Amino acid sequence: MDKLKIVLFMCNWGPHAAYQTLQDNGADIPAEVSMIRIPCTGRMSKSLLFKAFEMGADGVALLGCEPGSCRYGSGTAVAERNVDDTRGILDLLGLGGDRLRLAMFLPEESEPLLNFLQDFQKVIKTIGKSPVQPTLREEPAAVAKDAASRLLASHDIYACQDCGKCSSACPLALAGKPFSPRAMANAIIGGKIDSPEVVKDVWSCLTCGLCYDRCPSAVDFPEFIRDMRHLQKVCGQSGHEAHGGIFQSIMRTMTSPDLKIRHWEWLPKDIQTDPQSKVLFFGGCAPYFDTYFKNHLGIQTSDILTDSLRLLNFFDITPAVLNGERCCGHDLLWSGDHENFRKLAQLNVEAIEASGAEEVVTACPECYRTLAHDYPALGIELKFKVTHIYDLAEREIGKGAIGFEKMERRLTFQDPCRLSRLEGRPDLPRKLIDRLQPDGFTEMKDHGASALCCGNCAWTGCDSYTKTLQVNRLRQARETGSDLLVTACPKCQIHLKCAMEDPFLGDEIKMEIMDLTTVLAKTIRWE
Repeated sequence: MDKLKIVLFMCNWGPHAAYQTLQDNGADIPAEVSMIRIPCTGRMSKSLLFKAFEMGADGVALLGCEPGSCRYGSGTAVAERNVDDTRGILDLLGLGGDRLRLAMFLPEESEPLLNFLQDFQKVIKTIGKSPVQPTLREEPAAVAKDAASRLLASHDIYACQDCGKCSSACPLALAGKPFSPRAMANAIIGGKIDSPEVVKDVWSCLTCGLCYDRCPSAVDFPEFIRDMRHLQKVCGQSGHEAHGGIFQSIMRTMTSPDLKIRHWEWLPKDIQTDPQSKVLFFGGCAPYFDTYFKNHLGIQTSDILTDSLRLLNFFDITPAVLNGERCCGHDLLWSGDHENFRKLAQLNVEAIEASGAEEVVTACPECYRTLAHDYPALGIELKFKVTHIYDLAEREIGKGAIGFEKMERRLTFQDPCRLSRLEGRPDLPRKLIDRLQPDGFTEMKDHGASALCCGNCAWTGCDSYTKTLQVNRLRQARETGSDLLVTACPKCQIHLKCAMEDPFLGDEIKMEIMDLTTVLAKTIRWE
């Protein structure tokens, strides 16, 4: 067996003095331990802690100061929350939260520190080597002008008429950001592919598709941006990934074939599933989102998965689920990592086909687009049908004898970009909303194919302008007089709830949010 790799992130203050005493005395520190000094445990974000595991660490220990002795006041409390959340992610991935530990030591506690290190080494030895296969980094290529020219030609960017309709519709530009799809296209055509302005703008684009919707030449700018990000990644640009890139890091980790992922162990007991079913429900990454944000936003997007399964059970469908379900790869594809997207696509298709499923149902608009369109575009032949749960619900409700209980709520609806615009189906969720029995339903000023994005896509480009966009969207929702904002994508919930945390706007933009699948599951009944 290869030598174990145990990474020790050690606060520069209390525990480091104890560690130095051990070194000075020639203590028996386990040889597997590699120590990295840090200024404070509170500076170790969840993305940094998880990055060590993505890079092949078998165990990670974060050593800080005792509560009350932190030089920066809140470092120990922040570290406790970050370690707790990261352990939850490790559990979901099947790596095991026990591979990550947090401990505190005073400068004089060298012997307790030695006992801790020797005990942790035994624990990691018992758990064994991590199954994660680190992604090898390739040497960045020089920016190839001919590669950019091929992209320009393949996406027909030269058809741009310079009319400016894209810029006048762009939600980011309307939020005040100095950003113009037309100007960016012109700069790339002019050979400025590696200028700082172009690199920044490529990662700022929301890929929401409003520019494509308005373009008289039908230039598909979102797909051009997607491929430009890939070109920039190949050329060594790191991009602007939100939350320290942890979600892309988790997805790359999922490309390790030997990972024993535990995607569904949290599922309530009343949900019925059948591993032999020909219908398979593909949930998406909501459990990871909930684990990451639980100490900040308190979101529960896993309810979308649970209520989708409840709906299927209501329709007398007992679906299969993949216990080792991996991310569909949407965010890797749209943040330029084509290589790892291909790996995930191959693993997912192999797992679905091995299950014997003939139809895959999903409630996530990103999973739907990725499975139904992006996998085949990659050349992967699907031997199963992909169905959005709204289509299935419409089909089943249309058979008759199904109604909905009266709701004493006034509703409005946030369109997901991937379903309403890129898929061209803003009518689909509205058919179901029309069947509900609320006190009222009012569209926002911008809705359907013209709806504003929630302000983020593929966990890239989060900044003050996207926050402005989210606040504007919530104000539109409040102006309808509604008391419930219905969404159809977990990321819309996360980003809009994040905007509600603004301490200066207070109750002005706060509003209850609920996914459409939850609304359906809570009110559906047999006639």
